[in-house]
Amino acid sequence: MTTSQAPAAFQADAPSPFLKLATMMFLQFFVWGAWYVSMTGWMGTVKFDGLIAWAYTVGPIAALISPFFLGMIADRFFPTQRVLGAMHLLGGLIMFAVPMTASSQASADNNFFHPYILLLFAHMLCYMPTLGLTNTLAFHHIRRPEREFPMIRVFGTIGWIVGNIVVGGSLKLGSLDLQWIQGGDKSAAQFYVTGGAAILLGLFSFALPHTPPPLAGKKVTVREILGLDAIKLLAKPSYLVFILCSFLICIPLAGYYNYARNFVEFTGFKNATFTMSYGQMSEIFFMLIMPLLFARLGVKWMILVGMAAWVARYGLFAASTSAHVEWMVIIGVILHGICYDFFFVTGQIYVDKAAPTNIRGQAQGFLVLVTQGLGLGLGAQAFGRLVGHFTDATTKAVDWKMVWTYPAIAAAAIMVIFFLGFWEKANKDEAKA
Repeated sequence: MTTSQAPAAFQADAPSPFLKLATMMFLQFFVWGAWYVSMTGWMGTVKFDGLIAWAYTVGPIAALISPFFLGMIADRFFPTQRVLGAMHLLGGLIMFAVPMTASSQASADNNFFHPYILLLFAHMLCYMPTLGLTNTLAFHHIRRPEREFPMIRVFGTIGWIVGNIVVGGSLKLGSLDLQWIQGGDKSAAQFYVTGGAAILLGLFSFALPHTPPPLAGKKVTVREILGLDAIKLLAKPSYLVFILCSFLICIPLAGYYNYARNFVEFTGFKNATFTMSYGQMSEIFFMLIMPLLFARLGVKWMILVGMAAWVARYGLFAASTSAHVEWMVIIGVILHGICYDFFFVTGQIYVDKAAPTNIRGQAQGFLVLVTQGLGLGLGAQAFGRLVGHFTDATTKAVDWKMVWTYPAIAAAAIMVIFFLGFWEKANKDEAKA
C-alpha cells in the first residue's frame, strides 16, 4: 500500500486520532455508567422496584438484536461515525423522556410493557449497537491494536467511573463535603445527565475520522451474524465446556449488576453508586497486569480465578449482612476487576486463539450472544424472582443473606464443572507470551 492509498490515520504527516478516539470511548461509557448502576435508586423512590428484573433484561435483549442491525445495515451502507452519531442522538432524546414515566398509572409489578421499561428498551436498542461501532471505528484508525487499543479502551472505564461520580451527586473529601445533585442517585437528574452526554457524543461523532462501512458491497447472512458457523467448535470437548460454563455462570452473575447498588445502600453506604465505581477502578489495575498473569497462569487458571472471585464476592456479601460489615462489601465490590477481566476478557482471548481465522469474528459474536445476551438475560429474570421470594410481603425487607448465598453456591458448582471438564493445555506461544 502506497502513502497515497493509506488511510488518513496511517499517513506519516496525519495528526494522531488518539485524542478523538479516547474522548469517544470516555463519552461512550460515561453514557452507560451514568444510569445503569444508579437507576435502582430512582426506581425505589418512584415505587418501580417490581420492574428491576425487566430493567436489566432489556439490555441483553437489545444485545441479541444489535448484531442484525450492525451486520445487515450499519456495516454495509453507512460510514461508521455517522451511524454512531445518529444512534446516540436518538438514544439521548429517549433518555430525556424517561423521568416522565414516574406518573404512569401502569402496573409497576414485573411488567415489560410499562412505559419506563419500553423507554429503556428503546434506548438500549440505540445504545447496544454503538459498542460494536466504537470498536470498529477505533480499530480502523490505529496501527498496532494490541498496544494502542487498551490505552484507548481504558478511557471508557474512566468514563464509566466519572459517570457514577456525577450522578452520585456528592463526594466527601476529608473536611470537604461536596454536593451537586439533590437526592444523588435517587434523583431523575441521572437520566438528564445521560441524555445530555449521549447527545454530546452524537454531535462529537460527526467530527470523528471518516470510517467507511467495513462490509460495503458484501452480502451477509443471518448464519454469519449469529455466528452459527462457530458452532462446529463445540465438537471440541474443552471448548464445549467453556461455552456451557460461560453461559451458566452468567445467570448468577446477573445479580450483581441488578441488585448490588441497592444492597450496598442497605449495608450503610450513603453514596452507593460512587461506592460501586470502586469495581471499575480495580478493573483498570487488573487490566494492566493481565498480560503478566496470563503468561504465568494460562487460560484455565485465569478463568478459574475469575469464577472463584465471583464466588468470593457473593460469599462476602452474604456474610456481611448480619452485622453490616462494610469492609466485606468493599472487598466484594473491588473484586470486580478480577471478576470481569479474568473471566470475560480471558474468555475473549481464548476464543480468539481457539477459532480459525475465517470464523474468528463469528466465534466472538456467538460468545457475546450466549453470555451477554442469553446468560445475563435469563439471569436478570431469575434473580428478580429470587429477590421477590426472599422479600417480606408486609415489611418489604429483603433477606440479603439468602439472596447472595444461592448465586454463590451456583457459581461454585459451575466453577467445579469447569475445573473438571476443561483440560486444554496452553500452547508454546501462549506460554512464552
